[in-house]
Amino acid sequence: MKIGFLGGSFDPVHFGHLLAAQDVYEQFRLDRLFLVPAAQAPLKPQEMQAGADDRRVMLQAAIEWDRRFEISDVELRRGGVSYTVDSARHFRAAFPKDELFWIIGGDQLPQLHRWRGIEELAALVEFIFLERPGHPAKPAPAVPGLRLHRCDGHLIEISSSELRRRIRAGLSLHYFCPQKVIAHIEARQLYRHTE
Repeated sequence: MKIGFLGGSFDPVHFGHLLAAQDVYEQFRLDRLFLVPAAQAPLKPQEMQAGADDRRVMLQAAIEWDRRFEISDVELRRGGVSYTVDSARHFRAAFPKDELFWIIGGDQLPQLHRWRGIEELAALVEFIFLERPGHPAKPAPAVPGLRLHRCDGHLIEISSSELRRRIRAGLSLHYFCPQKVIAHIEARQLYRHTE
């Protein structure tokens, strides 16, 4: 099987995340695609605003109808800072004979050599990076054994931090997030405080 993994804070999940997942799933003809919410991102340690349970519930609400996508809460259960290499070890042990693909944004390519255990990571998984159609790829770092694949995606300019600012400003999240995600945010009064 071909299995993809899209990690992130999903704080909150939005249509940019979901379109990226769909683009990769379709272009690479994946059999399964896991969304992997981070307990704590190593490069943005203070970034998380909603708790693990709320982020898991929002992800589930966003994809519950779509049988192509699944959620892995391995990083949430582990807790602490989420390093991709730890998750890749977990998934390689769970799927020893399958092709594993870690999905990243093209903007992350120049930083890839700084990721913890990148050489081991490159041996465990292949990378798919999302780029805008017609845009040149950023230079890839020289990492031994690194296997990179480009996915021309429908990248849209939405960020979770922008959505949190919209909430604090009293602006609508309609057309940015699935309706069930918005309903959860409103019911739980998430993201009302300042970052």
